[in-house]
Amino acid sequence: MNEFVELITSQAARYNDREALRYRDYMTQEWTSLSWASFKIKIEQEARALYKTGLAVQGKIAIFSQNCPEILISHFAAFYNRAIPVPIYATSSKNEAKYIIDDSGASVLFTGDQRQYEVGLELLDECPSLKYLVTLDPRVVRKEGDKASLSYEQFMAMGDDNDLQTGVDERRAAGLPSDVMYLIYTSGTTGEPKGVMLTHSNFNAAMLAHSMRITDLDPDVDISLSFLPFSHVFELGWTMVCLTHGVRVAINLNPKEIQRAVKEIQPTCMCSVPRFWEKVYTAIYDNVDHAKPVVRMFFKRAIACGIRRNMRYVRLGKKVPALLEREYRYFDKKVFSRLRAAVGVVNPHFFPTAGAMLSDNITEFLHGIGINIVIGYGLSETNASVSFYVTPGWELGTVGTPLPGLKVKIGDQNEILVKGPTVMKGYYNKPEETAKAIDRDGWFHTGDCGELTESGQLVLTERIKDLYKTSNGKYIAPQVLETALAQDIFIEQVAVIGNGRKFVSALIVPSFEQLRDYANKNHIAYKSTEDLVNNPDIHKMMEERINSYQKDMASYEQIKRFVIMPRMFSMETGELTNTLKIRRPVILKRYAKLIDAIYAVDYKKKK
Repeated sequence: MNEFVELITSQAARYNDREALRYRDYMTQEWTSLSWASFKIKIEQEARALYKTGLAVQGKIAIFSQNCPEILISHFAAFYNRAIPVPIYATSSKNEAKYIIDDSGASVLFTGDQRQYEVGLELLDECPSLKYLVTLDPRVVRKEGDKASLSYEQFMAMGDDNDLQTGVDERRAAGLPSDVMYLIYTSGTTGEPKGVMLTHSNFNAAMLAHSMRITDLDPDVDISLSFLPFSHVFELGWTMVCLTHGVRVAINLNPKEIQRAVKEIQPTCMCSVPRFWEKVYTAIYDNVDHAKPVVRMFFKRAIACGIRRNMRYVRLGKKVPALLEREYRYFDKKVFSRLRAAVGVVNPHFFPTAGAMLSDNITEFLHGIGINIVIGYGLSETNASVSFYVTPGWELGTVGTPLPGLKVKIGDQNEILVKGPTVMKGYYNKPEETAKAIDRDGWFHTGDCGELTESGQLVLTERIKDLYKTSNGKYIAPQVLETALAQDIFIEQVAVIGNGRKFVSALIVPSFEQLRDYANKNHIAYKSTEDLVNNPDIHKMMEERINSYQKDMASYEQIKRFVIMPRMFSMETGELTNTLKIRRPVILKRYAKLIDAIYAVDYKKKK
């Protein structure tokens, strides 16, 4: 029997009526709780319902919904049947969802909101493998004549037949570590998604490695908030770590309400992408910039003290000098505690972040004010974490050391190679792609560039496919520039251009709110967003800010020309993946004429 099949049963025996999950009630929008005991009962009931659908051993259930407790219930119910959950991003288009369902051969589809239900109803007719459509959100209004779909309540009622329990128990007992536990489709920055097969043995190894690395999670104190979707391997893996340690998980249904949820839940733990912390940083500094000079000076002194204490001493496991400790305690009470309360992390413990780079100065700032940001690195194919750092001894600018049991080496073109028990079984239905990714010696080729420090800590540099070579033969790492600019309060998104070109350029998506505020304060007239982004004074201001971030870079690495875009890059247009990464091929193709114009000889005259 696999470990995760027994997890909730053992936790229910240990914690019983203690809170396991917290979530907003669909109808009242009030936070409510699900105990470990109730969690176990619901999983067992749904396991019987899934069994009744005729779900085969290693059959698939697809879940197309925003985060909700029913997702986790369905995951474990599938495990009880030796079946495989297939997460689909809530923002996916109909075509994306159809591809995943057809490729995986899912027989049951769970949907969340109204749009997902309506897409699912169409897919029920179009996808041959689909037999059941179940709506999780009770607020969904069914289309007239819909006799095919079931509400979650109706579906769960199928599990009331206790005679089905014998069949479920037999499957639970027969589970093998080699069984596929999840089929997670990559977001596809450069092509069609690939289904990553992660086995029970992969997850068992990941949980063991994390337990060895993270030793102080406390079920009596800690509470984690689901910031990322459960379809993201990072959130999925971190949630499993929390459940394994008995840590409560608060589930955020609406991604647009994450800031409100953080303040209401006050999580001690939360995995996130760097963009969240970049926004925290810019918001704090924006408020400080508008404060009185004496406040700015006091703030600057406080931050310097916090960074000195937490980076020079705590980070390295050294004893903090008594005078510095006294000064820090003063600033913690007067400044840092208020900053943390404003964010919603009153009692911060462990905040892993990954998915992109986070600038060193933001990392230092967050540690300085007492927020334990833990930067790591991983992929879907490695079951999330390859490496992350923990105190003491981590090095700024790295993503820490590989997890216990994992081997990391640097291959050709400085590519990061990974080998170990958490590496995927392969890509579903894609043996050729699997052979390209995992060599004969078992090394997974990540496609990421990096290097190892003398102490064995991993430094990320760039994606191999993202490396640009200018027409002058110079290599450019666009993500380095994009990370540097992302911390600016006026910049929301950046796409750096330069492959095969004479110099580096960029498409800059501004923070429109900040830009309008700046224009109003500086009496810059505009009638539309297009007027605003094309205004010479705005362009000059942005140029000065961009140059301030790249002044220490070599000339050939610097952005020489840029365009301020009148709208955001988005998932709906295909310019961003579901994990908010830039799809460069799409952007290069969609804005080809604009990019060509940037490199035209008379570009400056046009400006």
